[in-house]
Amino acid sequence: MPEEPKTERGRRTRERIVAAAAGLVERQGAEATSLDQVLAEARASKSQLYHYFADKHALIRAVIAWQTATVVDGTAEQLAGIDSWDGLDAWFDTLVAHQQALDCRVGCPIGSLAAELADTDEAARQDLARSFDTWAAQLRAMLDRLRDRGLIRPDADTAALAQSTLATVQGGLLLAKTSRDPQRLRAALTAAGGYLRSLAPLPGRAAP
Repeated sequence: MPEEPKTERGRRTRERIVAAAAGLVERQGAEATSLDQVLAEARASKSQLYHYFADKHALIRAVIAWQTATVVDGTAEQLAGIDSWDGLDAWFDTLVAHQQALDCRVGCPIGSLAAELADTDEAARQDLARSFDTWAAQLRAMLDRLRDRGLIRPDADTAALAQSTLATVQGGLLLAKTSRDPQRLRAALTAAGGYLRSLAPLPGRAAP
């Protein structure tokens, strides 16, 4: 029966297997990724893989957790530091620069997994939904800070704004990946930022 690693060596082995699977899934999708490919990429044995994962389904769920830690948790610190329009613009710039560095070939790993698995793997769909919920909560906390600083009007629904901002980010990433053009993402983020700025309290608008 699969079990969690009890030693540092075991943790490194499990992490190596998950990282290898994540890389393959990111490049070619979950369906096209075989366990034999994962073993070759990770330089691991079947006994090592099955020591930690019952089957491919369990491994894919571990990949989702790994990508969530990489993508969502990876943005948490930056989002937590945003309390101005300049800070928001800097985060948007980071997203665009990251896609430029990757030649727009990756998009959002979580979004890609959701597109592939949401209709065929209920457990994976729920995992991915929780990942998006975590990301939306981080965005809402950031928007709450902007509202508390007077940059967004007091009656703004930051929960809904967080969801719409996340949807815009995801859509922009998908368009950039499909067109291999980071300016598609830039256009989406500019629109999102412009809408958020339009929610400044009346009669005046807060300065950046």
